[in-house]
Amino acid sequence: MDALTLFGLFAVTAMLVCYALEDRSHWFVLLFAASCALGSAYGFLQGAWPFGLVEAIWAFVALRRWHLRPR
Repeated sequence: MDALTLFGLFAVTAMLVCYALEDRSHWFVLLFAASCALGSAYGFLQGAWPFGLVEAIWAFVALRRWHLRPR
């Protein structure tokens, strides 16, 4: 397994864990947004620009959800 694949595995695993824990703290929503940004970077790096684009959109949606979520 090469470094790019490990990076992608880390990104999507972090997204899954943060999404599952979102109800526990608003910080998990922020971490989910960061994980989506990592997933976007992975998509663009591997040449799958549609995946990278969709993950970038998810990152912005999650950031907005974090911003609007009561502390």
